[in-house]
Amino acid sequence: MSNYRRTRVGGASYFFTLIAYRRRPILCDDIVRQALRNAVETTRKEHPFSIDAWVVLPDHLHCIWTLPPDDADFPLRWSKIKRRTSMACREAYRDDHLSTPSRRKRRESTLWQRRYWEHMIRDEDDFVRHMDYIHYNPVKHGLAAKAGDWPYSTFHRLVANGTYPENWAGVAAYGAIRAGE
Repeated sequence: MSNYRRTRVGGASYFFTLIAYRRRPILCDDIVRQALRNAVETTRKEHPFSIDAWVVLPDHLHCIWTLPPDDADFPLRWSKIKRRTSMACREAYRDDHLSTPSRRKRRESTLWQRRYWEHMIRDEDDFVRHMDYIHYNPVKHGLAAKAGDWPYSTFHRLVANGTYPENWAGVAAYGAIRAGE
């Protein structure tokens, strides 16, 4: 079995990317979004963490979490979230044709890819770059003309609390370019 090295620091902020199995464009479906929301809420009650940013796109999602001090167990949290979401969507998205012997042996659904990408945020500049990347992602993928047009994002919450201006233009080459600057 592979032994992936992951940086684990309690109280740190982490950027994640999770991808739908075989990049099926299902993550924005109402049933999946609601199941994901419920799974996150339930998991946060058991194992708290802060959500700094989140965007759900049809075939993948990005987010930034900040974990509590002395707690670095994001794999446990993702395991519970993915499992709960898969269980809630089991009947609607089960596809035996997509399942492989390996997935059946591990009792994995056909909702999520097995692995995910994680990056520990190093400093404030890294945090801002990843925040901008997350909120610009629907524009990058041609799903929205501007960040504010995409409904499945924390961008709207961050506009309301003053983090972003409503007319935020996004990024070019992943360097921050904000409207009016």
